Amino acid sequence: MVALGFVSLLMDASSEMIHSLLPVFLVSVLGASALSVGLIEGLAEATASVTKVFSGTISDWTRKRKSLILLGYGTAALTKPLFPLANGLGAVLVARFVDRIGKGIRGAPRDALIADITPRRSRGAAFGLRQSMDTVGAFLGPAIAIALMAASGDNFRLVFWIAVIPAFAAVAVILIAVREPEQPSVAARRSPLSRGQIAKLDRGFWFVVGFAAVLTLARFSEAFLLLRAGNVGLRARYIPLVLIVMNIAYAASAYPFGRASDRVGRRRLLGAGIALLIAADLVLAAAGSVWLVMVGATLWGVHMGATQGILSAIVADRTPSDLRGTGFGLFNLASGGALLAASAVAGALWTTVGPASTFLTGAGLSAIGLVALVTAPRIDRQMTR
Repeated sequence: MVALGFVSLLMDASSEMIHSLLPVFLVSVLGASALSVGLIEGLAEATASVTKVFSGTISDWTRKRKSLILLGYGTAALTKPLFPLANGLGAVLVARFVDRIGKGIRGAPRDALIADITPRRSRGAAFGLRQSMDTVGAFLGPAIAIALMAASGDNFRLVFWIAVIPAFAAVAVILIAVREPEQPSVAARRSPLSRGQIAKLDRGFWFVVGFAAVLTLARFSEAFLLLRAGNVGLRARYIPLVLIVMNIAYAASAYPFGRASDRVGRRRLLGAGIALLIAADLVLAAAGSVWLVMVGATLWGVHMGATQGILSAIVADRTPSDLRGTGFGLFNLASGGALLAASAVAGALWTTVGPASTFLTGAGLSAIGLVALVTAPRIDRQMTR
């Protein structure tokens, strides 16, 4: 469990060194529009989500989760050199596309492996811990990017090259330290996507999938937080500060929220997380200064800490052990499709109406999600097997 946390930390540090600068690189160096940024981010994340269905199903069928985790992180590591070599939007799109295929391959098997090795009574804490370690990497990456940009005179490509190092270190940790439990023979195992197997996923599971999709529509790509910082006048070399602030809040809150959800129930804390997203969107819509953007980014980060690990724990609670990979894959497919739509709409609103409209729309969709959560049946009970 801790080894997987360090793998996430290293890969996120690598990814965020690149992604914290990528929207500004696309706009200021390659001449892209905000709509193009939204489409690239949405397509990339949707690709990851579609891939998660297949990798999750394969991990259930074979019960060999580590090999898929290694393949996913290895693929992502191999794409990192493509970013400093990119000279146009097409090259960046290809790099993001393949990088997200790697994310898709590893995501569902990794989460299923965490559920396999963690008792239900501590799943919220386990997913919160992994999320916190992942997010430590997510604020270390931008911090390193800022230092390197300042030292190199805003040399984007140099930062992207240095980001290759922690990505390959993550692969090394998987090879050396990640272990998976012994699994039963798979000789008579049925396809996880057969009608009989899918029927084992109950109404509560499908509600969680739909709820997560609505919530993702409200929470478009974080690239728009970076664009908002640039919009109010923050210099390019300091824009990664937005992700540092957001991810410090995320890392500090994910484990406490996850642990609390094991004791007081997951639904109540999810509601608090959505309320925080509404507040973040309203602050970002009204922001006329860098200070207000940072306040919005902080609220956004605490919202992530209050929702992401808890949603993963609920998926684990509501899926049979032999369908966990498939369950996580379907959950992420719905979220990724929603993120594609959300990022495209956010980019279109930003370009045609203005930045405030993007965040106000997010607040409205968040309110719809909160109403659905309050009025729906309990979703935080463990599935009856």
